[in-house]
Amino acid sequence: MILIRLTIELQTSLKFPFNPRIQAKKIIEAALDFLKVPYEAQLDVCIADKDYVAGLNKRFRNIDSTTDCLSFPMVDYDAPLDFSYVENDPGAYLDPETGAIMLGDIVICAEKVFEQADEYGHASLREFDFLVLHSLLHLLGYDHVDDTERAVMEKIQKEILERAGIKR
Repeated sequence: MILIRLTIELQTSLKFPFNPRIQAKKIIEAALDFLKVPYEAQLDVCIADKDYVAGLNKRFRNIDSTTDCLSFPMVDYDAPLDFSYVENDPGAYLDPETGAIMLGDIVICAEKVFEQADEYGHASLREFDFLVLHSLLHLLGYDHVDDTERAVMEKIQKEILERAGIKR
């Protein structure tokens, strides 16, 4: 899988012990390849502070608190990785210049990366990769509303992280 366009915006002054741009690209490409997404893809990732994320969470989800990550998908799915909407209306989902599928936007809360890494006892790199991957899976139609969906999503996350060499 070739990632045609990945825009990564840093809206935080927090410093990571790794390059978040390189890391986001690495885990996204690993996931798209593992899942055999049949399109070149484009998406945007924003790494922001708590206040920015809380504002988005309030505006778009009507939840007045921060969260670790948000996903704003641009593709409609009846089931995860079901690209029938794309195939039926490519003009609505594919970039006319590149033919890449426009997946959507991911927002990662920088502070939550460090807080949750401490809470779960693993490196901030692992937490960052997990949150980017988790958000990407939402852009691809996965969810965790019930136990069955949650189990599927968790299994895929674990496999992709392991294949990418990201350990707890």
